[in-house]
Amino acid sequence: MSPEKKTTVANLDAEGITLESVSLWQTTWRRLFKRKSSMVGLAIILIMIFIALTAQWLAPYDPYQVLIGKEEVKMRQAPCIHLLGCPADQPQHIMGLDGNVRDQFSRLLYGTRLSLLVGFSTVTLAIVIGTVLGAISGYFGGWVDTIIMRLMDVLLAFPSLLLAIAIVTVLGPGLINALLAIGIVSIPAYARVVRASVLSVREMDFVSATRALGGNTYEILFGRILPNALTPLIVQGTLGIATAILDAAALSFLGLGAQPPTPEWGAMLGSERNQVFTAPHLVFYPGLAIMIVVLSFNLLGDGLRDALDPRLAHASS
Repeated sequence: MSPEKKTTVANLDAEGITLESVSLWQTTWRRLFKRKSSMVGLAIILIMIFIALTAQWLAPYDPYQVLIGKEEVKMRQAPCIHLLGCPADQPQHIMGLDGNVRDQFSRLLYGTRLSLLVGFSTVTLAIVIGTVLGAISGYFGGWVDTIIMRLMDVLLAFPSLLLAIAIVTVLGPGLINALLAIGIVSIPAYARVVRASVLSVREMDFVSATRALGGNTYEILFGRILPNALTPLIVQGTLGIATAILDAAALSFLGLGAQPPTPEWGAMLGSERNQVFTAPHLVFYPGLAIMIVVLSFNLLGDGLRDALDPRLAHASS
C-alpha cells in the first residue's frame, strides 16, 4: 500500500472515530428526546420557569392588594371571564377572588416563582451537603464511613415530613425555616447515592493510575472520583425537587411554612380549605398547580434515569 493510501485510510479512521465518539451528555439528550413523557415534563417545567420570571408582567393585579373599595362588586368570589359571558362592566378575575378579596390568578402566578425557588434551593442545599458527606464516607471508609452513615440512618428512621415538622416547630414557623428543614431531611438520600457511586468508582483503573502518579486525596476524590459519580445524583436531584415542592406546600398548608399574605400554593390551600364546598375553585387551582409541577419533575426524572442508564436505554430502544 502506497503512503498516500495509508494516509487516506488513517484519516478515514480518525474521522470515523470522531463521528462515532460522542459525549455522555449528547447521548443522554438524544435518548431523552425520544421519550415523549420526558419532553412533556421538560416543556411544562420551562413554561413554569417562564411564568416565574415574568409573573410581575403577567399578573393583572398585585398579589397582595386587597380589592375592597376598589371595585363595584366588593366581595364577589366567583370567577369572571369576559369571553365566557361575564358582563363587561365587571372587573375580570379569571380565577375569582380569595377570602381576603385578592385576585387568585395573580397570586397563583407569583406562587409559581416561590414554589420553584423552594424546590431548587432546598435541593441545592441538600445536594451540596449530601455530596460532601457521601464522598468522604465512600472514599475514606472505616470509622469515618460508620459515623456518617449511622447519622444518616438516624435521619432516615423518621418520616421526612414529620421530621421537617419537628424541625420547623423548634426553629419557628416561616419560609426560611421550612427550607432549612426540608433541606436537612433530604440530605441522607443524596449522601447514600453519592457514597454508593464513589465506592464503585474509587477502584477503577484511572483512579489507581492517578494515585500511582502521586495525586493527593483532594485531587483524587474531587478531581477524579466525584465527577464520574454524579450521574445518579442528577436523577435523584430532579425527583427531589418535586418532593421538596410537595413538602413545602404541606408545611405551608399546616401554617408552618410561608406565612400570610405570601402567595404560596400550600398556604393558599390552607387559607381556603374551609371554602372547599362554597368556593371550590379557590382550592382547585392551587392544588392543580402543585400536581402539575410535581408531575412534570417526576416525568423528567424518570426520563433522565432511563437515559443515563445504558441497560434501560438499550432495553427500550
